[in-house]
Amino acid sequence: MEIKAVARFVRISPQKIRLIMSQIRGEKVEDALGLLSFAPQKGAKILKKLVDSAVANAQENSDMDVDSLYISKIYADEGPTHKRWRPRALGRATKILKRTSHLTVVLDEKL
Repeated sequence: MEIKAVARFVRISPQKIRLIMSQIRGEKVEDALGLLSFAPQKGAKILKKLVDSAVANAQENSDMDVDSLYISKIYADEGPTHKRWRPRALGRATKILKRTSHLTVVLDEKL
């Protein structure tokens, strides 16, 4: 049985968060949380919160054993992009793209 947690409209680029996701994909939940708690990236804190939420969902909704959970799927889809402008020389302006992500974590039990 799969348990899912989703975070939408997170203010981090999908490209940056996927680097951290690839490190914890397929890991046991407790190993992944240990790795994320000591990772220096901004996205590690966001992912730690999301994995904690998925574990809480597994406990409350399905009475699953937390020790046997592992991350079966984890992915980041692109959310809407906030478009901003930066003034430049000679009256010009350049575009600044502030990207957002939709994050999904799916946990499963190892049998």
